[in-house]
Amino acid sequence: MLVKVLPYLNNRYFLTGLGFLIWISFFDRNDFITTWTYSKKLKTVQKEKLHYEEGIKLHKAQLQDLHSSKENLEKYAREQYNLKKENEDVFLIVEK
Repeated sequence: MLVKVLPYLNNRYFLTGLGFLIWISFFDRNDFITTWTYSKKLKTVQKEKLHYEEGIKLHKAQLQDLHSSKENLEKYAREQYNLKKENEDVFLIVEK
């Protein structure tokens, strides 16, 4: 096995290429580990972006619904902020 590899180790082009590949793979600023880490971060950020875009769509739809009619606005205010009219009692039932 060593006899087959020995001629390649004497070839300066092979050694230069091997050194270049090792340098690019491990010691360069854009080595494999850094590239892999950036790829993982990119996937995570893209998932977060998708999550926030879905939330924006939902909130835009809710906002449009609130602007469409006064009844929807009143319903939202009563449900979310526990608002009430004058001379009206509101009983909140809290489930445990």
